[in-house]
Order: sequence, then structure tokens, then C-alpha cells
Amino acid sequence: MKIRIKGNYVRFRLTKTEVEAFCENGYFEETTQFREKKLIYAIKAKDGLNGLDVEFINDAIILLVPSKERNTWATSDLVGYENTVSLGKGKDIKLLLEKDFVCLDEVEEDQSDNYPNPRVK
Repeated sequence: MKIRIKGNYVRFRLTKTEVEAFCENGYFEETTQFREKKLIYAIKAKDGLNGLDVEFINDAIILLVPSKERNTWATSDLVGYENTVSLGKGKDIKLLLEKDFVCLDEVEEDQSDNYPNPRVK
């Protein structure tokens, strides 16, 4: 799972195995260790949501996904979900959750578990 953060924009990208694990369990997380502390980033299915939401609790970024979406996402052609959440006082955060596609450019990272890129003919 990869995350990209720029200002109030957070994007999560998941490989096939990660999407399947999330859809089966309703939760998936990874961690990045920084000396004494670690950053946790996770996706979690939650009932009662109409769109993506987010929490930041105890050094963890938790992307909340409507529970109903986990039933079909892994087997559908749907790339992902997006939502803009009001934080109050005129501030928003934009959230994006996507399946991770194989890059069109050559990269060193292992992409064997990524989804085929639809732009490749």
C-alpha cells in the first residue's frame, strides 16, 4: 500500500493482494518505522458512511471506506473512490483510494502484484 500526501490531499493506492485482503477482512494496514515511533496507515470498512472519510488517531492515518464497497471492489472494474470532507472553518481534505496500476515508465519497484495498466494496448 502506498500513500501520497500533499497539503490536504491524501491518496492511497493498493495492489491486488491488498485490495483482496481489505475486501475479505474489512481492514488493511501497513507501518513505516521512524526510530522510536512508527506511522500507521490503514483502510477500514465502516458502516453508515456515504463516502470516504478519514481519522488521525495515535500516529495512524485511517481511511474509512463505506462497508458496502468492500463486497464488490476487488472483483469490479472500478478503479477507486474519492471524496472531499469538510474539516470546518473553510478547510477541506480530499481523499482518494485507488487500485495500483503498473507504471507506464520503467521503475525499480516490484510491480508484479499491481493491476494491469488500462493504457497499455
